[in-house]
Amino acid sequence: MTPVRLPERVNAAFLSQAESCEKLGSPFTALLLRSIAEHGLPDTPVRQRLATWEGDISGSGDSVPLRLAGTLHQMVIRNLDADLATIYPPHGPMPAPSFVADTVGQAIVRHQTFVDRCLDSPPQTNEIRRSSAIYPALLRIAAQTGLPMRLSEVGASAGLNLLMDRFHYRFGDVAYGETGSSVRLEPEWKGGLPQALDLQIVDRRGCDLRPFDLTSEDDRIRLRSYTWPDQQDRLDRLDAAIELARGNPFVVDRADAVEWLEERLHTRPAGRADVVFNTIAWQYLPDEARKKGGAVVEKAGRKAGPDSPLFWVSMEADGARPGALIQMIEWPGARTTRLGRVDFHGRWVDWRA
Repeated sequence: MTPVRLPERVNAAFLSQAESCEKLGSPFTALLLRSIAEHGLPDTPVRQRLATWEGDISGSGDSVPLRLAGTLHQMVIRNLDADLATIYPPHGPMPAPSFVADTVGQAIVRHQTFVDRCLDSPPQTNEIRRSSAIYPALLRIAAQTGLPMRLSEVGASAGLNLLMDRFHYRFGDVAYGETGSSVRLEPEWKGGLPQALDLQIVDRRGCDLRPFDLTSEDDRIRLRSYTWPDQQDRLDRLDAAIELARGNPFVVDRADAVEWLEERLHTRPAGRADVVFNTIAWQYLPDEARKKGGAVVEKAGRKAGPDSPLFWVSMEADGARPGALIQMIEWPGARTTRLGRVDFHGRWVDWRA
């Protein structure tokens, strides 16, 4: 079947996402998306769906380019299409864009039902390195309060970052966390170093509209598919974290964020610090949900006392560059502290606290 270029608004989304992938260290995913934009896809129901997608197709909305990229990667992981697998890492040098587009197009023709079904799901990563932004905040909270903590993660995906105290870190020349952990994070660190302390986490729980079930092979494959195929270090860390989580079970509730926070923060016994956190998740909530969620946390904060403090730690895009803002709001007092900035995938941390 002869390929047909996608409409310009769709191509623009693919090219913009390709640029972001390049900046985040995935030249293969950038090539994949550019090839589709430049050469088009066969005129199938899948192409028609992409061409007529309603709403925001960009990375700030429905992330249509990454939905397709994750679908294709999942086909490779599942060994569904041998020809498609030949263009994926680590198979030799980068192929020509026209060859990539043709190979992708023919694979879509052969597996239209699978591709169409997978496009229903928005991309969900569980980027382990984002713990490098939240863990130092927990150390700060521990040093400040001396209290055990209850963690509550919004938009937790598979919930792997709920286990951040079980990871090993190296910030500058200082080691933190569990020395023997199979999950090892060593971001490029700039700024002052947090005090190394043992954290006491007495409860950890998350919520997500579409949480992954790590006991399900299908969900584990789907989770891996959203990690870019030429970033083997990310895939290796993800695999290590999944194994760690399977031996240290916790709960990620399938729930609306606002309703879940309201229930989670309704009762807060004394003698512990409550820590709500989110990493590149809050920004994807609808405006009204963000307002309501913020009001729920603030209401709980007004009831906080010295022996029942509440902290809200976030890593989210704020329109500034580079990377995302790390911020903490604490109660009593509703004091906001800008802790620093971090790469979206946690490759570097600029700690300014």
